[in-house]
Amino acid sequence: MNETHAIHSEREPIRALPSNVTFHDLIAANKRKSAMLMVLMVLLLMLIGAFAVAGIVAYGGASSEILIPSAITGALAALGVSIIGALWSFYGGSKAILAMSGAKELPRAADPQLHNIVEELAIAAGIPKPKVFLIPDDALNAFATGRDPEHSAVAITTALRHTLSREELAGVMAHELSHVRHYDIRFAMLMATMVGLIVFVSDAFRRMLWHGGMFSGGSRRSSGGKGGGNPLALILIVVALLLSILAPFLALMIRFAVSRQREFLADAGAVELTRNPEGMIGALEKLGASKAVLDRGNRATAHLYIVNPLKAAKDRHELNSAFRTHPPLHDRIKRLQALIT
Repeated sequence: MNETHAIHSEREPIRALPSNVTFHDLIAANKRKSAMLMVLMVLLLMLIGAFAVAGIVAYGGASSEILIPSAITGALAALGVSIIGALWSFYGGSKAILAMSGAKELPRAADPQLHNIVEELAIAAGIPKPKVFLIPDDALNAFATGRDPEHSAVAITTALRHTLSREELAGVMAHELSHVRHYDIRFAMLMATMVGLIVFVSDAFRRMLWHGGMFSGGSRRSSGGKGGGNPLALILIVVALLLSILAPFLALMIRFAVSRQREFLADAGAVELTRNPEGMIGALEKLGASKAVLDRGNRATAHLYIVNPLKAAKDRHELNSAFRTHPPLHDRIKRLQALIT
């Protein structure tokens, strides 16, 4: 037994959570929070749809009697779009994400050590073994995706696979399996889809206003159409416009804040599975030292990765902002170091 293991044996068992909290509690809480946030996102989209359609109808000169039916129609249309988007994300999102990243499924024979690590950790986590994918890239990164533990996958770049020691590799894979175990993978896909839909609908509404002459002095306003001087129409348009501007930012803030908190939880989950904080700390230090940018990284999938795959700025892993999908690496490392002091 080496000195490090001797020190570990003298310590009390490592706990990544308070003694009265289990990962089953956290998984249940994650599911509840995910459901609540998704409902809020859908309601936000329906609100935009309701005000947008009612405002456009009122601006077109329609009578006030059809404003409520118009708002209901807009809300139901937005609900339909969100359901279609959620179904696509649920059943086809992970395949799309793996294809976008350039990941290829890795046979066990090609890397038995990696498969063995993933299998051991899956057993420890009490979940089925995810499929293993390799991303041919010089950047150091990894992610997990899928709709649930029974339909999940983990992916790692070739550079990270060859850079980490076995203990560090186990830490990274345990982090990703924690996302699977906590159902973060489902939430991340659905949240990305809803944010995308909110941005799309908001942008489409503003374009309709612009091309319809609301802001460009179009024919309807200049000709004194019924809606042009209708105070109710103007109020509805202004409210819908404000929603279309603020909603995407609000949705992104929610997504970023939740992503940051779940990274901390996945780090703690990695320690719970491996019983080895040093492995995860070492992996994060190597990830932070790398300045390579993932070739196929993009804003739509950035929140899935273990560290920010975008930008090559010197301090990109240490920035602390409401607009970041990941907490600063030094904060993550500090929390893990607290487990071994």
